[in-house]
Amino acid sequence: MIDRRRFIGTSIAGGAAAALGTAACAPDGPQGAGGEGAASGAGGVPPFELDEVTVAELQAAMESGERTARSITQLYLDRIAAIDGQGPELRSVIETNPEALDIADRLDAERQASGPRGPLHGIPVALKDNIDTHDRMTTTAGSLALEGSIPPQDSFIAQRLREAGAIILAKLNMSEWAYFRGERATSGWSARGGQCVNPYALDRNPCGSSSGSGVAASANLSALTIGTETGGSIMCPSSTNGVVGIKPTVGLWSRSGVIPISHSQDTAGPMCRTVRDAAVLLGPVAGVDPRDGATAASEGNFHADYTQFLDAGGLQGARLGIARSFPGFSPEVLALFDEAVAAMAEAGAVLVDPANLPNAAWNDEAPLLVLEYEFKANMNAYLASLGPDAPVKTLAEIIEFNERNADLEMPHFGQQRLIASEARGPLTDQAYLDAVRAIQRGNREDGIDRLMDEHNLDAIVAPTRGLAWKTDHILGDSLGGGSSAGPAAIAGYPDITVPMGFVSGLPAGVSFFGRRWSEPVLLRVAYAYEQATNHRAAPTFAETVG
Repeated sequence: MIDRRRFIGTSIAGGAAAALGTAACAPDGPQGAGGEGAASGAGGVPPFELDEVTVAELQAAMESGERTARSITQLYLDRIAAIDGQGPELRSVIETNPEALDIADRLDAERQASGPRGPLHGIPVALKDNIDTHDRMTTTAGSLALEGSIPPQDSFIAQRLREAGAIILAKLNMSEWAYFRGERATSGWSARGGQCVNPYALDRNPCGSSSGSGVAASANLSALTIGTETGGSIMCPSSTNGVVGIKPTVGLWSRSGVIPISHSQDTAGPMCRTVRDAAVLLGPVAGVDPRDGATAASEGNFHADYTQFLDAGGLQGARLGIARSFPGFSPEVLALFDEAVAAMAEAGAVLVDPANLPNAAWNDEAPLLVLEYEFKANMNAYLASLGPDAPVKTLAEIIEFNERNADLEMPHFGQQRLIASEARGPLTDQAYLDAVRAIQRGNREDGIDRLMDEHNLDAIVAPTRGLAWKTDHILGDSLGGGSSAGPAAIAGYPDITVPMGFVSGLPAGVSFFGRRWSEPVLLRVAYAYEQATNHRAAPTFAETVG
């Protein structure tokens, strides 16, 4: 089993090794995806009996007695030990839960005595390392500044998972501080976890900031995973790692106990291999939380079971707006998108093509200004919630820690975002108030809502993100590959990405987004598209694109 001590002991070496190219250590692998190379045993990775297994299949196996929660959990722990910290060196897991097997034993006994609590009973779920758990794991957002921090209570997400009978399996690597640290940053890198890599081509980036969540879901290291998003951090790693991602309406899932960036935009959400599994996870975690005022608006708008909205015929008669004005996408990704749109039409969708959003509200400097203001206020509040024993107590102390430990924390890029945020004033500043009002109106009333009203749309459809780029710790991320995540992220509206195919073995996704609280409609059309196309294919663990 991989534990916290093992990861901390190797995180320094991991960061250095990643700069030299983690993939150099990887075995030879097949090129491309979707053929024989996508089966178990691809890329020299040992076969895994739970490859691509669904929650329903796991529940059926436990119900029949073929498997137990303990045996399932042990298989995932063995899988993590076999391929995440060795083999292909995916580095998607920061630490595993030392109590996972004991929890599984208790849930097995409960199942035998009184039956399962629900669809998550005995199901392992891995969490991004910015989601608080009050247990023997730490929560650090990938930073050594919070090393050893055990929050005084569970996040609402962890609480709801435990109540539903889920097993919190592990904490997952991420872009440190959710990618809100420095310019020329590299997605998937954290001082604690090293460089997370893309399982389809190990020299390619997994995107972020929910890098580990996307990689762990895709590589079958956990039944389910959870990531968080402020401005694309569920959408991008889901797309580039070939999985389904749901960014819920802000307020559907509580943010209490989640290391923050922005109270306007932050939300956690499912990252899973299928739309159905993502829907299974979405409902039990939803609900009103007094610790997060944004959840009050979810009263009457959330559902305990989102699988009820899944309909393989859900594209029939659906009115979809085809957004074609997002810049930067390669011809290859646009060709996949054209095929996706054609598949939707063939399945009976009514297309409004094109149906473009104004870009002024998400493609300028105002969104960054809002995040800088909110990060400072929210981070200081989160650190205060940790109590007097917090390793650092303010954003200013994080900055100071990084300066003192620059060789460990800043070997590749700096902390310009943290410094800029610390220089911002209070949330009463007029510059902040004007900016947040302008970008929200531009992406809500004057953006998504207006476009959908004008054309009576059920959803807006766009390619999710460009293809995975080569990881580069000198120049940082290649961010010019196109993204459609901005409007829904800034508006706080829901967004779902589903695999739409491969280019040279690298996956790409298609996004369905729409009005506030429209998760049921989006799930219906996203599921119907998934069932009509079935583009998900397990990763190949190839050294590079072939």
